[in-house]
Amino acid sequence: MSEPTTPSSTGTARPPKQPRTGLKSNGVRKAASKSNRSRAREFALQALYQHIVGGNEAAAIDAFTRDLAGFHKADAAHYDAVLHGCIDAAADLDALITPLLDRKMAEISPIERATMWIGVYEFQHCLDVPWRVVLNECIELAKEFGGTDGHKYVNAVLNGLAPRLRAAEVAADK
Repeated sequence: MSEPTTPSSTGTARPPKQPRTGLKSNGVRKAASKSNRSRAREFALQALYQHIVGGNEAAAIDAFTRDLAGFHKADAAHYDAVLHGCIDAAADLDALITPLLDRKMAEISPIERATMWIGVYEFQHCLDVPWRVVLNECIELAKEFGGTDGHKYVNAVLNGLAPRLRAAEVAADK
């Protein structure tokens, strides 16, 4: 049986093993540790981006997105609800978000806008998802796909809307 390698026997020390946390070095969750719903939100975000930036129709975006690698691991029902729900209610979602903005909606990144749409939609229609989970998932989306500090903006807006859209649940958490 051989002895473990030590600095004295080889001249170099091996770095200590890093704990497995399911996070990449930038703090984003690794793909293997993401839930089916998290994956559904990611695909919905990408699809909503196509809608916001390209003005593409929901059916065409949906067909394209379902062909992307890894879609089979996503919660397709949640993806459908979020994508089509956000597109159908875009004006209503913007009307809720706009009062909390410090700039015009046109100046908001399409990723941040789509992320906020997802959050507001889930606050309103996915009552099985706790409000803190909705908030956290949207922050993670903004961190992974958005600009440097976009997640802070998304956090501020959704935190501002949560007490209004999930009043009883937010109050119970305080």
